[in-house]
Parts: sequence; C-alpha cells; structure tokens
Amino acid sequence: MPYESKRRDGGQVALEYLGFIPILILVALAGVQLGLIAYTAQQAGTAARAGARAASLRESAADGCARTVSNWLAARMSCPAAYGGDAVTVTATVHIPSVVPGWDFGDAHKTATMPLDH
Repeated sequence: MPYESKRRDGGQVALEYLGFIPILILVALAGVQLGLIAYTAQQAGTAARAGARAASLRESAADGCARTVSNWLAARMSCPAAYGGDAVTVTATVHIPSVVPGWDFGDAHKTATMPLDH
C-alpha cells in the first residue's frame, strides 16, 4: 500500500510543478524585458553622444548615431540635430522592443550637447 501512495503523490507533485511553470515563464519574460529596456536606454545615450560628436564636426548626426547602435535598434531610431550658437544638441530616440507582442514600452530619449568645431 505505501508504494501506491508514493506514486499518487509523485503525480500530484508533477501537476504542481506544471502549474508553477507559467509563473516562472512570466518572471523570465519580465527579466528579459527589463534587460531590453536598460540596453535600449544605454544604446540611446551612446547614439546621442556619437551623433553630437559627428554633428560638431559638420558630419551627419544621423550617420554618427547609426554607426554606434546595434543594427536591429538602428531601424527603430531617430537622431535629429539642433544647432544653436556655438553648440549642437542631438536627441536620440529609440523605440524600446518588447518580448511580448502587443505590449508597448514607448521610447528611450537621450540628449547630448557638443561645442561646434570651428
């Protein structure tokens, strides 16, 4: 009799694990999404600095931005330059990718200003 009881308990434990799997998947997806948000913000900052550097040397800010970000994020980015006085300001805007279709996390915005090279 004890053997049969252990077999039934083993089946119950397996079902409990199966019920817990969706929670584990959700936690894993949240972790990946947080990583993507941080990575996108870091890439936007790098793009803004590179774009401002390029624009300060009278090159294309968009080209400077695009050279420094991952190829899969470059298609999601805008990087306009604004000239004022003896400085240029570039704001990089990168759309944050989502691991769950239908969820939108908006954009990451980073700004950098550099003096114009005379």
